[in-house]
Formats: sequence, structure tokens, C-alpha cells
Amino acid sequence: MNEALKAKQYALRKTIITMIYKAKTGHIGGDMSVCDILNVLYNKHMNITPENWESGDHDHFILSKGHSVEALYSVLSDKGFFPKEDLETFSQYKSKYIGHPNNKIKGIEMNSGSLGHGLSVGVGMALAERMNKSGNRVYVVMGDGELGEGSVWEGAMAGGHYKLDNLTAVVDRNRLQISGTTEEVMTQDSQDERWAGFGWNVIHAVGNDIDALDEAFTKAKETKGKPTVIIADTIKGFGVSFIENQVGWHHRVPTEDEYTKAMEELSAKEAAVQ
Repeated sequence: MNEALKAKQYALRKTIITMIYKAKTGHIGGDMSVCDILNVLYNKHMNITPENWESGDHDHFILSKGHSVEALYSVLSDKGFFPKEDLETFSQYKSKYIGHPNNKIKGIEMNSGSLGHGLSVGVGMALAERMNKSGNRVYVVMGDGELGEGSVWEGAMAGGHYKLDNLTAVVDRNRLQISGTTEEVMTQDSQDERWAGFGWNVIHAVGNDIDALDEAFTKAKETKGKPTVIIADTIKGFGVSFIENQVGWHHRVPTEDEYTKAMEELSAKEAAVQ
């Protein structure tokens, strides 16, 4: 199954870039770094489908770094939560497909993007599912720049205190944010010690490697008595050579020539793994 996901990681990126190019807006760099995390979660590890959505009896997902919503929309449309054609209205007048997650859209539980809130909401969800003895899991994906928000660490403290082993947080560790590198803006290379100090199990994974992510999420499920954080070491803009590791692509729309080159590069990589 992972071989199919390795091809899908480039197909999803083509959807993302096309959305942003047509809408003339979007956070392309962070979309490309987080895309594989969502791909593996939705297609391999989370019990969440268009069929079980309405019942509420499913795993839960929060994209706390909501500005990377294009990656989430691409995965949800691919999973059949809504027609892919709907994405042609992205960021258009009166469209519900706006620039941050919108819970009026099937498959989205929380309006997010006001950074720092996702983990605390995830803690509440995980507590509720444990009280219900449901077995459902909760996943929260955050950006590394987001970890400068104090509410993240309030959520981390609560998650560790309640020993929420049905909760997995993921840090998209691409080391770039809108105003520069994370280490320039707010040093955080002590992440392992910080999370462990709050009682979390800490796992590192190469965040743009499908097999590595699959293994990390499997280990998280097997961990008992404490929540798990996966520090996913990613590359901002992963998949398109001229976008990778460029802080200027945090929020930028490709030109026609750049769009063509990006699509050609992604198509070639997709074909190579099929």
C-alpha cells in the first residue's frame, strides 16, 4: 500500500499547486512540507471516512497550522469527502473553501489557523473519547513556528498530566516560518527535552518519507500511558526543487512559467514511482 501512497504524494502536490495558481493565493511552502503527513494519516492510520463522518464515531483530526489548508483540501477531496471539482472555487467569492479550515465542509471538525489552539482542543477531544471508552484516536498537526505560542505548552502539560495515550501530536519541523528560520525567530532545538518534560513520548521521523511516517504512527498507537509527539523533520516546499527550503515561498503564487515547471517536475516524480 505504501507504494501507492508514494505516487499519491506527488499527485496531491499537483492539486495543491493548481489550487493556489488558479486562486492566486495560498501557503504553498507549508502545504508541501505537511502533505505527506496527511497522506499517511488519512490513507493508512486514521479511521475516518465519508461513510462514518456523520456518526461522529471515528478518529479525529485537527490541522492546527490552518494556513496549510490546501494540503488538507487536496487529501479530503482525494478521499471522497467532496468532489475534487469543488476545489476550483477555492478562495473565490462566496465559496466555503476558504483559506483556513472551515467546519462547514465535510471532513473538517475545527476552524483553525489562529495558531496555538489546536493542541488544547485535541486534548479535550482525547479526554472525551477516553470517557466514552470509544477507542477513537485524536491527531493534531502543528507547525514548528506555531510552537512559540504559549497555549501549545498548556495543552502539552494537560496531555501529559492526563496520560492521553489516544492523542498524537505532529510537529511539521520544516525550520522556516514567514519571517525567517525558526531558530532566528524563537529557538526551539530543545524540543525533545521540552515534550519529554511534559510527560510525552517523543518520536522523530523523516517527515517527507512515507515509510518513516508509517512506522512513526504505528509506534504512536502502540505507546501506552502517555501521549506521543512525532517531530517530523520536513522540507518546506518539498517536491519542487526551486521551492524547497525557500522562505519566500511561505506565501507566494507561482507565475505561469513556474507553475508549468512545477507540474512537469511533479509529474515526472509521480511517474517514476508508479
